[in-house]
Amino acid sequence: MKILVIDAQGGGIGRQLVAALKAGVPGAAVVAVGASATATAAMLRAGADRAATGENAVVVNCRTADVIAGPVGIVIADSLLGEITPRMALAVAQSPAKRILIPVNHCENIVAGAAQPLSELIQCAVKEVQRMGEI
Repeated sequence: MKILVIDAQGGGIGRQLVAALKAGVPGAAVVAVGASATATAAMLRAGADRAATGENAVVVNCRTADVIAGPVGIVIADSLLGEITPRMALAVAQSPAKRILIPVNHCENIVAGAAQPLSELIQCAVKEVQRMGEI
């Protein structure tokens, strides 16, 4: 299973997600793509198997991922302080991969009911990926 984790800005959500996926889904290839070099570095330090940065890396890796995971902003053009380009959001949305989106309220995008602590949301995302591996 190839899991693509996408994040932007400082990569805090992606870092936590990569670490949790590496622990909770052994054997899966976790590829991290950051919209910024800072996000990529954070996810690589968390244990990603491979990593890249930028718009084209998102587009290319979305084509071959089985699962795409990240904050909900990865499917919203111009989100995460403008780091998610329309082309990135489109690549994620049109990918044949299953998408696991972390519902965070950030950068004028409000997800009603997203009031759980981030650590609980990360564990919920990992459980969804684990369930996909059982199917």
